[in-house]
Parts: sequence; structure tokens; C-alpha cells
Amino acid sequence: MYKIISCIIVTLCFNLLVLNAQEKYTFSGTILEEKSNESLIGVNIIFPELSTGTTTNEYGFYSITLPKGNYNIVISYLGYNSITETILLSEDITKNYALSDSAENLEEIIITKNIEKLNIKAPQMSVNKLTSNTIKDIPVVLGESDIIKAITLLPGVTSAGEGASGFNVRGGAVDQNLILLDEAIIYNSSHLFGFFSVFNPDAIKDLKLYKGGIPSRYGGRVSSVLDIYQKEGNSKEFHMNGGIGIVSSRLLAEGPIKKDKGSFLFGGRSSYAHLFLPLFDNDNIAYFYDLNTKLSYKINNRNNIYLSGYFGRDVFRIQDTFENIYGNSVLNFRWNHLFSDKLFSNLSFIYSDYYYDLKLNFVEFEWVSGIQNFNLKYDFKHYIADNFKLQYGWNSIYYKFNPGDIKPTVESSGINPFKLTDKYAFENAFYLDAEHKISDKLALSYGLRFSTFHRLGQDELNIYENNQAVIFNNDFKIYEKAAPTNIETYKRSDVIAKFFNIEPRASLAFQLNTTSSIKTSYNRMSQYLHLLSNTNSPTPLDVWTPSGKYIKPQLLDQFAIGYFKNFNDNTYSLEVESFFKTIKNRIDYIDGADLVANNAIEQVILNGKARAYGLEFLLRKNEGRFKGWLAYTLSKSEQQTKGRTPNELGINNGNWYKTPYDKMHDISLTGSYELNNKWKFSTNFLFQTGQPATFPNGQYQFNGIIIPNYNNRNSNRLPAYNRLDISATYTPKPTKNRGWQSYWVFGIYNAYNRKNASSINFGRNYDTGVNEATRLSIFGIVPSISYNFKL
Repeated sequence: MYKIISCIIVTLCFNLLVLNAQEKYTFSGTILEEKSNESLIGVNIIFPELSTGTTTNEYGFYSITLPKGNYNIVISYLGYNSITETILLSEDITKNYALSDSAENLEEIIITKNIEKLNIKAPQMSVNKLTSNTIKDIPVVLGESDIIKAITLLPGVTSAGEGASGFNVRGGAVDQNLILLDEAIIYNSSHLFGFFSVFNPDAIKDLKLYKGGIPSRYGGRVSSVLDIYQKEGNSKEFHMNGGIGIVSSRLLAEGPIKKDKGSFLFGGRSSYAHLFLPLFDNDNIAYFYDLNTKLSYKINNRNNIYLSGYFGRDVFRIQDTFENIYGNSVLNFRWNHLFSDKLFSNLSFIYSDYYYDLKLNFVEFEWVSGIQNFNLKYDFKHYIADNFKLQYGWNSIYYKFNPGDIKPTVESSGINPFKLTDKYAFENAFYLDAEHKISDKLALSYGLRFSTFHRLGQDELNIYENNQAVIFNNDFKIYEKAAPTNIETYKRSDVIAKFFNIEPRASLAFQLNTTSSIKTSYNRMSQYLHLLSNTNSPTPLDVWTPSGKYIKPQLLDQFAIGYFKNFNDNTYSLEVESFFKTIKNRIDYIDGADLVANNAIEQVILNGKARAYGLEFLLRKNEGRFKGWLAYTLSKSEQQTKGRTPNELGINNGNWYKTPYDKMHDISLTGSYELNNKWKFSTNFLFQTGQPATFPNGQYQFNGIIIPNYNNRNSNRLPAYNRLDISATYTPKPTKNRGWQSYWVFGIYNAYNRKNASSINFGRNYDTGVNEATRLSIFGIVPSISYNFKL
């Protein structure tokens, strides 16, 4: 590793010296959407004669430095009309552009010269990007467009099943995904235990999922990064759009604060199926609501400020016996500053909070838990030359973990108030990323991330003999909780444990010809937070805990190699990737582990390791009336937890066993067909290997009680999962582009009524006295209809 780090540092220094000695001129500016002044992310700015170009960043800014000359320039973005013009680069030029929607049918621009596609030449790999329009074309349950459901149709991405929250990437756990909304961390991505995601598709501008080759500016998770940006709002004129569905509705409003200078965006969603339950003498309640907001203001050509936020809550109540309220809250203030036409910066102050409240009225107590963090980050993008760019910055996060505060709901309940010990931590990171085009055929991306994590003082910390919180009982051959030998108390400023990690990242792209390339990548990442869950699909009840004296941070090493090809001028594209990754210090639970309201979680966990490897295939049709993709993943995900001494058995006798996220085969087919300007049809089909599970393989009787005997951990599987969804979109007045515009979406989820198993439970039938297995299915066929509009 240290050879890799030294090589990166030497290469960076050499390139900076050489490139700064060359006299060139800079062409820079911002690219916006013509109607709304919304900045556009990832727009291609191409110079055909030089076979080079650049793309806009997350705020629509671009910059490229070239030798003096007369050049043709092509600006293109999917769904928008391209711009071509000629520029004389004899001095630094700043120029802004506004792209018009291709639906306006302006005069078509035909480019006769074969332009190399930047996605083939760029070293970035293992990244999937979806637009809000693509997501809305995908049929989903209950008629609501869903970002999380959409990304599970991509290769290497699966879910734990129907009604399950979160997603799994390349055999990783849900807690190993970093989910960002306008740079703020989201800890729970689901509403109603997985039926909906927390992301309003109307408010989303851009989405990228990084599965590997992750740039150094991201850290803190070892599986993936889901980076989502909200729209900024229309600074030209007021608009509204929304939708009314069977169980939920949404509304979004945007407009200028000051025309062409500032804008606002407010959006809201809510479900309301619970309002109809009293008609059926049902007193239960289950609903969610969320709010999105964003304020943007352009101070001048070099300074922009943004204030964005999200607030969401879920409410679940069963009569007067049980009530559950949980959700995310985030707030982010950002300042964009352009130091020069080559140096762009973004300073962010971020607050993020996940709240969980559980009231059990039948036992008269309430449990409140959550996690809060305050984040300060400063990022720079330095456009040094047309073939060399730098990104660097730092990030500091302060955490407060509330594992649980238990208190009585009535004074006479007999419940004593009990507070689990709060935990605190401080995470820092410094990073440097370089994008370097070596030649017309070879491009590199490489960088370093230096991360630190300090577990801060807390009120009480258990001390164990030999620092072993779990002991092995040689007589019964089982693991048991160790008794603390002492309890220590620390000041908040004390450091209980500290960790330092150097995380090198590198990607390479070699262009075989104008339409194909080979790419490879390596990245090391560290994760200091752990999600404690005793289910395969995380629930709101789960608690986050930091690394510390008894829990080490997870460390990932991932390698990937792939082949990428465009066909028919990017009408079709093919991506084939193979990956292999290992993870150190992946925790697992001893048999019989109790995770709920456990103030000494270190007593029920063991450190192990994990590995995952596989092959991913993605064939896309990007243009034409029919669009869509075929994705296939062949993979394996395993974990090993050995005994700490030769006498200990470990988990599964120290042998490798399948993780709960192992799915050998995963196939998804997604397509949409535009019949005419009024009707559009969409479909998707999924097939996945069944989820690993542990079934009993026998039973014995003890004192008249029948006790099951179980197989090795995760040695069985649920039945294979498959499903077909279809939808149709009808637009009554497709040519209308002013005033009230509307369209209808008709959908059928699980069209052939497949009863997919969510779980299989084993128990005794009290009527017959015979042991039996019961399969639970959540969804059968689900029709839906929604009315959508914009003004």
C-alpha cells in the first residue's frame, strides 16, 4: 500500500510542476436550463479537433484550459438540444450557456464529425446515473415513483425483499451505504418500513450511485455512495407540479425570489390510506409525510448561496397499544465561491438527525433513540489544465448517539426510567483527488484520503478482563457475555479510542478505439459506524453505534476491472465489470444475541471478515422510442468469524458462511416504449436467487418441550424471487406546454400475482399438534392509478 501512496504523491508533484510551466488559456462558465435557470450537472463540453472536453460539476460550473487557437465547441446533454459554435481562444474566456429542452423541437443540429464519447475515455467506473424522468418511467408498487426501487434494477444492487428497507450493493450490508441528500447524511432511506423511499422524485435533480472506484472525496462507508442533489428552483417564473395517487399525494412549488437571481423550492408528500380505515372499523394508523425545501441566491458571478432541508416522519399505531414515530431531519447551508476561472470551492455547514420514538402503552413505557451529527466540509475543484484536474478538501463530523431513553408513560406504571449511555465521536478526513489524461488513449484518476476517528468520553464504560467482552464456555461450547470487572467514567473531552487510516484510490481507463475501453480500479475505504440489527432487513428499531474500545472500524479493499463499449453513436452501450472485495472487522452476533435496549452491545458481538466477488453485465438502449436496459449479476458474498483461540469454535465452526445479502443470480429487464405522443408503456421484470436463511434440520424433546435443532448459519435459502410490473402513461394534451398540463399513470405491480416469500417461520400447529413451516408473502398483484400535473 505504501508503494501505491508514494507513487501517487510523486506523480502529483511532477504533473503540477510540468503543467504550470505551460502557457495556455482557460474557457469556463456555467451551463443552465433555459426555462428555469436550474444548473445542469454532467453536461458535455467537447472540442472535436482535440478529441478532448470536460463536464459541468454539481453546480453547473465548467472549466478547461487549452492552447491558443480557433476551435469548434459542442455542448450536449441528454434530453436537451445541443449547441455548436466556434470560439477563438486567445485569452481567458468566461461564457455561460442555457440549454433548451429537446421537446421544444427547435432546429436540429447535426454533427457530422465522429466525436469520442467522454464516458468511454473517463477513468471513472462502477457508477450508475439515473435521471428523474427515467425513475418516473419505472413501474413501482402503489403508483409512487421510488428512487430506491429504481436503483435495485441496476447490476450489483439488490434489496432484502418486498417491503424491506434499504438496499444492498455488491454483497454488502445496508449500513455500508453512504446516502447523501444535498451532501447531508440520511440514516434511514425508507418510509412505512420499505414501501416508499424518503426521496420525493419531483424534487430530485441528479442521482449517482458509486459501487466501486469511489473518489477520495467520499468516505465513511465501505460498500457504496448514493449521492443525490435536489433541484434549486426556477428563478424565472412560478411553477407547480404534483400527483394524486391511491394512497399518497405530492405537491411541489418553485419560483423566483428575485428574477434571475434567487429561487425557492418547496415540496411535500403524504400518504392518507389511514383516513379510510375507520370506515372498516379499523382503528390502526400507518402514514408518512415529508417536506423538501431549497433556497438559492446568486450574489454575483463568483458567489452563490444555498439553504436546503428535508424533514420526514412516519407514524404507525395499532389501536391504543402501540405507537411508533420515526424519521430524518437535515439542514444544509452552502456557499459556492469562484476564486478564479480555474478554482471552484464549496463550503457546507450540515446538520443531520435521525429520530426514533416507540410507545408501548400496554406495558406503559416509551423508548426514544437516535443519532445526530454536525458536519463542516470545504471542497475545492482546481482545473489546472485540459488534461489535469485536482479536487481536494476536508470534512469534520461530530456525532451524538442516543441508543435509548426509556421512561414510563404514566406515573403509576411501575416502570423505572432508564437511560442507555450516550456515545460521542469526532470524525475528520482530508482528501486529494487527481484526474489525469496521460494521452489520447490513457486516462487516470488517483488520490488519497486520510481519515481519523476519535471515540470521545462517556458517562459509563465497562471494563473487562483481558479486554474480552465475550467469553467462550468450553463446557457447553457456546459464547456468553463477560461480566465487567469495573466501570469507568470519562469527561466528554477525553478520548477513549482513536483510529487513523490512509485510504488510497486509483482508476485507469485505456481506450481501445473510439467506441470501447478497458477500465480498472482499486479503492480502500474505512467505516467507523455500525448498524446493530437482528433482522436481514433493517428496521427503524435498529441502533447505530460507533467504533471504540471493543469495536474496530471496518476496512475495505476492492478491485474491479471492466469493458465498456458504445454502439451506433451511443444508441446502445455495454458495460461488463468484475469485482473482488474484502472487508476486515465485520461484526456478527453470537447465538442468542439480544440487541434491544442493550447497554453493553460489545458482549454479544464478534469481529470477523467478509468477502464478495462477482460479474456484472449491463446492456442499455439510450435513444429511440424504445429505451431500457438488461442487467445481470453473478456474485457471491460470504463472511467468516473464527475463534480467537484454538479452543474457540467461532461462528459456523470458523468456516465461511453466506451473508444475508448473498444472491448468486440477479436479473432485471427494464424498458419503456413511446407509442405516440399520448401513450407510453413501461415494464420491468426481476429474478433473484432466494435470500439466505437458517432452517431447522431436526428436533429433540427436553422436559416435555420440543426444541428445534438448526442448520449452520445461512445454509438455506428462501425460494427464488421473481416479479413482472407494467404501466401505461397517458397524456391527454401532449403538445400543450403552457398552463395546466397533466398525465395519468396506470400500473400493475406483480402482474402475474407471484406470492414471493418474505420469510418462512417454523412452529407448531396448535390445532393438529404437528410442526409446520409457514411462508409469509407481503404483496400479490397490486393495481394503481395516479393523476399527475404541472403548472
